[in-house]
Amino acid sequence: MLQPVNSSLPKRNYSLMTAVLCWSGMAVMSSLYVTIPLISLFADLFGVTPTQAAAAGSVFSLGFAIGCLIYGALSDKYGRKKVIVIGLMALTVITLLLGVTDSFFWLLVLRGLQGAAAAAFSPVALAYAVEMFPAEKRVTTIGFISTGFLVAGIVGQVVSGLISQQYGWNAVFYVLAGTYVVTAFLVIRFLPKGEIQQAHAIIWEPLKQIGSVFSQKNLLLSYAVALVLLLSFVSMYTVLGSYLSGPDFGLTKQEILYVRSIGVIGMLLSPLSGRLAKRFGVRAVLRGGLLLAMAGLASLGLITSLPLLVILSLVFVAGIALSVPALVSLVGQLGGKSRGIAVSVYTFILFAGTSLGPILSIRFMENGSYALTFVLLALILGIGLLAALLIRRETPEDPAAVEK
Repeated sequence: MLQPVNSSLPKRNYSLMTAVLCWSGMAVMSSLYVTIPLISLFADLFGVTPTQAAAAGSVFSLGFAIGCLIYGALSDKYGRKKVIVIGLMALTVITLLLGVTDSFFWLLVLRGLQGAAAAAFSPVALAYAVEMFPAEKRVTTIGFISTGFLVAGIVGQVVSGLISQQYGWNAVFYVLAGTYVVTAFLVIRFLPKGEIQQAHAIIWEPLKQIGSVFSQKNLLLSYAVALVLLLSFVSMYTVLGSYLSGPDFGLTKQEILYVRSIGVIGMLLSPLSGRLAKRFGVRAVLRGGLLLAMAGLASLGLITSLPLLVILSLVFVAGIALSVPALVSLVGQLGGKSRGIAVSVYTFILFAGTSLGPILSIRFMENGSYALTFVLLALILGIGLLAALLIRRETPEDPAAVEK
């Protein structure tokens, strides 16, 4: 059971703690996106197809998704901060090894392990924020952590592109490893140690609650949204790089990086999701964000004006940035007393979707035009919008089921 923050706790610098958590979220999740600009490079270097090269991103997401199911329970038993720090140390070692590998097989193996290590931060950091921050600061802090996760989607691609152009792809992982050393120091130095919640907990015990989670129709619909949300995000940027470098625009790698980096502006709307939810409701914000993202995505392949294309990419990113925090909040509410495993399953499904994104988008490009690819991706996102429209409430429909 999470313990509320009370006045007997020592005075804490919550702004600094929030900044460290936000930075850490961005640093850790950047590792998911660094291989997107490297797909064609890996294909040439290792003599594989673009679809096979895209698996470097997919196996990371798969490892991450699986890790999310177990680290929450581990942090209950051993402490949130300890799990985060050990995860960052493991992430540092694995990322260094990625920089020296010369085999595509080992690249995939290490990317899977990297994803599993990265998962030690994300769900645990959210639980840490709930425990360590007073109620009035909690939502804002979680909003900033979520923003860090989302901004990583742009920063990871831009930094990877810049470093690989100047110093080679290996240097991308060396820089990341150094970043994780710094991040581990910041966590150790500036994040207070929380109390261990369940020292005698059985690690696999929360997984027994999965049955109650999947018995709720509204949670299942929320998971359908989660599956396509980041799938569409990763897919859009995978396709966008190829589209901008093609005959329609003919941009250089440097110019494509500028376009990618502008997406950060759309991410800045993420902290506003909570305020909008208070005014209009979580479901309304989720549906509005999905509709916005779907409209921007479907229009991208029909545009021949670069400024307008950049604006539409911002529309898409803004829609995703509004949808993600709203969906996290909705799943937490629908989960009731099983919200811990409900959010873990959500995270698993969310990143399972990202594992499909690069492969799916490349398949679409190989079998159709860019316009058709963007429309097909928008239709997949439309499945999420349909699921969101079918969600009828924001609380568990069977409270007894989730209290067992």
